Amino acid sequence: MPYDDEESGTLHSLSGSAGPTRRKFLVNTGTAAAASVMGAFIPAQAREAGQSSSTADAPAIEGAVPLVLRVNGTDHQLRIDPRTTLLDCIRETIAFTGTKKGCDHGQCGACTVHVNDRRVVSCLSLALLHEGHEITTIEGLGTPDAPHPMQAAFLAHDGYQCGYCTSGQIMSAVALLEEPCGPDDAAVKELMSGNICRCGAYGNIVAAIQHVRKNT
Repeated sequence: MPYDDEESGTLHSLSGSAGPTRRKFLVNTGTAAAASVMGAFIPAQAREAGQSSSTADAPAIEGAVPLVLRVNGTDHQLRIDPRTTLLDCIRETIAFTGTKKGCDHGQCGACTVHVNDRRVVSCLSLALLHEGHEITTIEGLGTPDAPHPMQAAFLAHDGYQCGYCTSGQIMSAVALLEEPCGPDDAAVKELMSGNICRCGAYGNIVAAIQHVRKNT
């Protein structure tokens, strides 16, 4: 499973000569997982309310085309390779790294975002197809001070372990709230079947979703 350097510093540090203790490793891993629940990896430029990002100063890309992508309520004026996926545009160009690249083949759900309030596997969709659409990533769902009920439920029910799949799990779970779904756990599991948790936290994930469904 690919990890970005900034997101896997804890794992890289294990190869050092003075490696951390098991306790420190578990604490650091738990902290990173909780951060992914809250979408805390928000770039500084994206926090500036009312401002749009631009690639005016970015290196020229041969064959690049202009694109205005609206992500988390902010317009981003971009020039991108027309082959760029929505996932890579969100992560590499706009720098919202809460959306994860897992399999890059549409099979794991880690890259799930909302497009016009519907869940989309962003690794299988070209960014150019989404000009004029409202795109929401985990960073736009809630904040540490005012989390979305689903984010709060994932924390309360320990609906994560390593945290890598968690942002995609939460985005799918929030979309599920507006979709036809039976009341039992089996129905929830069916609608969440496109999101894989390699750690196996499925029971807690379902419990978190059911908690929100019953209390909102």
